[in-house]
Amino acid sequence: MSRQVDHPEPAPSASGETIASIESVLESAPLIDGHNDLLWALREKVAYDFDALDIAGPVPELHTDLPRLRAGRVGAQFWSVYVRDNTTPELAAIATLEQIDAAHTMFKKYASDLEPALTADDVERAVNAGKIASLIGMEGGHCIAGSLAVLRSMHLLGARYLTLTHNKTTSWADSATDEPRHGGLTPFGVSVVNELNGLGMLVDLSHVAPATMHAALDATRTSVVFSHSSARAVCDHPRK
Repeated sequence: MSRQVDHPEPAPSASGETIASIESVLESAPLIDGHNDLLWALREKVAYDFDALDIAGPVPELHTDLPRLRAGRVGAQFWSVYVRDNTTPELAAIATLEQIDAAHTMFKKYASDLEPALTADDVERAVNAGKIASLIGMEGGHCIAGSLAVLRSMHLLGARYLTLTHNKTTSWADSATDEPRHGGLTPFGVSVVNELNGLGMLVDLSHVAPATMHAALDATRTSVVFSHSSARAVCDHPRK
């Protein structure tokens, strides 16, 4: 994640035998990364100018570039389209559309490495072709501006998951790191989950309050994901 600020001590170097074992596993089961904030970093640093920060080569000031994705054997990447949740709903929707547009610009510029993907079959085809399957995930329900029509439109533009909240509670869902107001999901929040199911988009439960998680699990008709959070039993943090 490009917004990560913690820098733990590097892990001990793996042995040659361990690396060979990892390589073998990744040959048959390519790594799928659920959340990458590169696009927000590019917005903040260079206003999406891929010539100013060209990820085709090493870019030490970022957490992601194509050489590191290749070295890490990433087979598929969900590129996060994120905007701050203190943005007004209308401006959040506009900024999210700008992020989606930047994602498609990036896919075209680096077409020899990145292959847009909308379905599981697309991911398999891209991986088999030696490309990094590239999907779009929307981080934070504030980005749909309280509108299912906006959600449907973003799906048409390629979004394939929605994280129900970011750090702040929305008008329809409680966040893990803000004051709860709804006891989980409002009726509109349940309708968002139902709409995601109908569209074939993933319901992402990172960032949400426990009550929101339980309400979403009760409402959903399909599997959910936690795109970038830990197990609470392992790491006792509000973000799970």
